[in-house]
Amino acid sequence: GVVTVTVAHPIERLMALEKRLVDAFGLKTARVSEATPGNGSDVGPDVARTAADLLLESCGPHSVIAVSNGRAVAAVVHHTPERSWPSSTAVAMLGSVGESFNTEDGPDVCRNLSLRLRFRSLTVPLVFDSLALARAVREEDQVATTLELAARSDIALTGVGTVGTSVSPLLRRWMTPEVVRECRKRNVVAHVCGHHLDASGRHVHTALCDRTLCLDPERLREIPLVVGVAAGPDKIVAIRAALRGGYLSALVTDEA
Repeated sequence: GVVTVTVAHPIERLMALEKRLVDAFGLKTARVSEATPGNGSDVGPDVARTAADLLLESCGPHSVIAVSNGRAVAAVVHHTPERSWPSSTAVAMLGSVGESFNTEDGPDVCRNLSLRLRFRSLTVPLVFDSLALARAVREEDQVATTLELAARSDIALTGVGTVGTSVSPLLRRWMTPEVVRECRKRNVVAHVCGHHLDASGRHVHTALCDRTLCLDPERLREIPLVVGVAAGPDKIVAIRAALRGGYLSALVTDEA
């Protein structure tokens, strides 16, 4: 009795979870991978590969794919198999945090995906110090065209960030004590594509909103398939908020 051998069939269990997610939140599709230990809120390779498979299944040689930033999206792009799709385009949905060495930054994620596709990047900051400057840059032809192309994309890939005890490294420089206090006061629990959400999924207009250069949240809802990628128990509250708000039409996560 020291050694036991068990043969299980996890696929049926995971498919049942996927169906429950689709039914509960009105999703177009959901993909659930087996739980992987030890990564906290990071997306493991199984989740990343599952999301990459869904991305390729939902696209084609003439697709426009919009991407955000963060660890989850970068992991998915890293695990995306190569395709010869010269007529497809990868487009960034938000500006840059300004660290060229950071592979989780939006333009770098977009560029990595475009190793097999064309790409259109937003080579402007994610958040501006000046409201007037943010408005002026948003009206620039290259920026406006890129954001409009992202809004008209066939599929979007985004992570789901938590707001609370920890702050995303990509947002840390702009999350001043004043902004943090405002988020706590207004029950902010998540951020999706540069926008803050409360626990009910409502978009919370914080002091950062007008100075952030990213796709408008209402335009995000217009994209035919928005795939959210997030994993781990730490992301449960944030994922639920994004689903309740209707910002995601597909979810890739782990069993936990």
